[in-house]
Amino acid sequence: MKIENESIALPGLEAGAEILIDRWGIPHIYAGTQHDAFFLQGFNAARDRLWQIDLWRKRGLGLLAGDLGEGYVERDRAARLLLYRGEMAPEWASYGAEAEARTTAFVAGINAYIDLVEREPARLPMEFRALGTKPLKWSAEDVVRCRAHARVRNLDQEVARSNIVAQFGVAADRLHKGLQPEWTLQLPEGLEPHAIPPEVLRTYLLGCEPHPIDSATPAEPLANTGEWGSNNWALAPSRTTTGRAILASDPHRVHDQPSLRYVAHLVAPGLNVIGAGEPAIPGVSLGHNEKLAFSLTIHPSDQEDLYVYELNEADPELYRYGEGWERMRVVTESVPVRGGAPAEIEMRFTRHGPVLHIDAPARRAYALRSVWWEPGTAAYMASLGYLTAANFSEYQAALEGWGAPSTNHVVADVEGHIAWQAAAKIPVRPNWDGLMPVPGDGSHEWAGTIQASTLPRSLDPACGWVGSANQMNLPANFDHRRHKTGFEWTDVARYMRLSESLAGEKRWSVEETLKLQTDVLSVPARRLCALLAAAKGEGATEARALLAGWDHRVAAESGPAALFEIWFTNHLMPAIPQALGPEGLARMVGVVDTQLYLELLEAANDPGFGAEPVAARDALLLATLAAAWYEARKRLGDDVSAWAWGSIHQGYFSHPLSRLAPPELAARLDVGPAPKGGSNLTINNNGYRGTDFRVMSGVSWRMVLDVGNWDASWTINSPGQSGDPASAHYRDLFPIWARDGYVPMLYSRDAIEGAAEKRIRLTPG
Repeated sequence: MKIENESIALPGLEAGAEILIDRWGIPHIYAGTQHDAFFLQGFNAARDRLWQIDLWRKRGLGLLAGDLGEGYVERDRAARLLLYRGEMAPEWASYGAEAEARTTAFVAGINAYIDLVEREPARLPMEFRALGTKPLKWSAEDVVRCRAHARVRNLDQEVARSNIVAQFGVAADRLHKGLQPEWTLQLPEGLEPHAIPPEVLRTYLLGCEPHPIDSATPAEPLANTGEWGSNNWALAPSRTTTGRAILASDPHRVHDQPSLRYVAHLVAPGLNVIGAGEPAIPGVSLGHNEKLAFSLTIHPSDQEDLYVYELNEADPELYRYGEGWERMRVVTESVPVRGGAPAEIEMRFTRHGPVLHIDAPARRAYALRSVWWEPGTAAYMASLGYLTAANFSEYQAALEGWGAPSTNHVVADVEGHIAWQAAAKIPVRPNWDGLMPVPGDGSHEWAGTIQASTLPRSLDPACGWVGSANQMNLPANFDHRRHKTGFEWTDVARYMRLSESLAGEKRWSVEETLKLQTDVLSVPARRLCALLAAAKGEGATEARALLAGWDHRVAAESGPAALFEIWFTNHLMPAIPQALGPEGLARMVGVVDTQLYLELLEAANDPGFGAEPVAARDALLLATLAAAWYEARKRLGDDVSAWAWGSIHQGYFSHPLSRLAPPELAARLDVGPAPKGGSNLTINNNGYRGTDFRVMSGVSWRMVLDVGNWDASWTINSPGQSGDPASAHYRDLFPIWARDGYVPMLYSRDAIEGAAEKRIRLTPG
């Protein structure tokens, strides 16, 4: 293969270096010092993703109005409310001894590329040209002060639960969210349950919104697409055909273009690490070094609380605290506005955190307390501490600084050890469970936080594997009444399929692991079809017949899969709170708890089913299935033999500017569509919206590692590594991802040289 060569003189570089870019767009950075490795990681991230990371920074710091106009001032104010405003010394120390230096080098590399663009304007990405904007320089603090790029939880559930309890009573919350481990909702002492004003959640979501550009209503958050989730697992050598450990990882998030993640390889004295991370963050959070493979999923812990304050009637800047009153702190800042004068904004803070809303007529204020205000909770930054870890013990030591998001870490080393460790900074709530808002009067204060060393772990279990899929995985001996880490978890379906597949003594090859990672068997479909087969009653005859012969695989070519998903999402799940709860409850539930609802259907003992619960349950199944059959025929046509799930369930990566662009430009920016199998409840996670079944979230990056035989490892990053629409790597991986394929993730210099398509030589300038 002929290699393209480029030479760049680069001020700020300590010594000569080079970047080899392989045929799949993965950069392999070879530097003479670790400073230069991180400097060039930042430089290269800007080379491939400058507009994306510039938007990331401006959104996080509340600077969008400077580019996009006064309609974004409200959004900028919300983002600034959620910034870290604490001391920087403990912040940097949380992420390891080298974190500040590495981040400083990383942003210097970004800035060096911005300087290069100034010298060579042809390098400026097309998005800046289209908007008439330019990239701004970074400081190291920008990377960590932006907290809201990876949500913590559970503010939205607290708001929903308070609204439900206020209108319908505590009993109605049984249809909102299942609590695990077994727990009875406790109303916080001193709290008067009431409907939380919608402005509370609106402000919070505006500050967290991952899609800040929307042509129609720039100040409106986009719709929730449901749970995201992730999978990871590791197999011990006793369970593989290679005699080495195998590690698999596929984190899931909302699908965007450019992709959320970026694969990079950093090589310098004492450092040789490859994997994926977010392009605006130094290092990698999922990948491997010479000795250790590492991965993560979300471990759904409760890391934030909504505080409700009584305001002083004579002076609404005062809120009750203890026996007296405390004054809110007012911070005034200036927001640049494109085409106009800067906007002066006011932000208020209590001792607990930013004030999201003041309800003057009710004399109430609402503020957020979050681990975000604590040092060490910038998303994924603690991964800098484990880049050179050689074993689980060293990895654990680094995780003690892990704050957010709350995560399950699965690792495997070249000696054959495998391990799982939960990691997060989680508040200690002595006298409440975190499920409802609480009074801000001092009666409900955090008693410090716990870290990874208090959370569960497993090393080399006898079964020969460890894994997670966001399921409730607190072991029976974990004292959840003392350490109330959280009671709201993701549907167990993906983990059930993973655990039933890995049960027993079968030895797995790398190829079989790749197939399991793209598995589309739906455990909920299997359980519901069993109920349907036994249901007594008339109706939905054709639909029942179609599902009766189905193998429960949500394959792109499957007609029964299309019927099932239409039934499950648009008919059966929404009907359950309507049937079992009081009128109006369904509107308050929000994203439905599919695991809870499936268990309610199987048990058929909820009081909402009435005097003949089994008959009522069966009638609900058949009535909703009949409605789904009608919808399926409208969407897919009368020829049932031609139905295919992939004809409506399609992968599509939308660029933020395509909403604003003319059709011909939008076609260059967006990538897709392509038929996809799976759902958000299959291991091959491809979550969708019910309006048109377009894939909106799930897996876009995957990795399977043959631990120690690193060149035999695989990855995919859809739609492509580059964020430049003119690049060959903007969309080249999309068709491979669409057919559930992979590309090599090469590690050795010889293998990389053989697959290289471009060499960038860099010298100090």
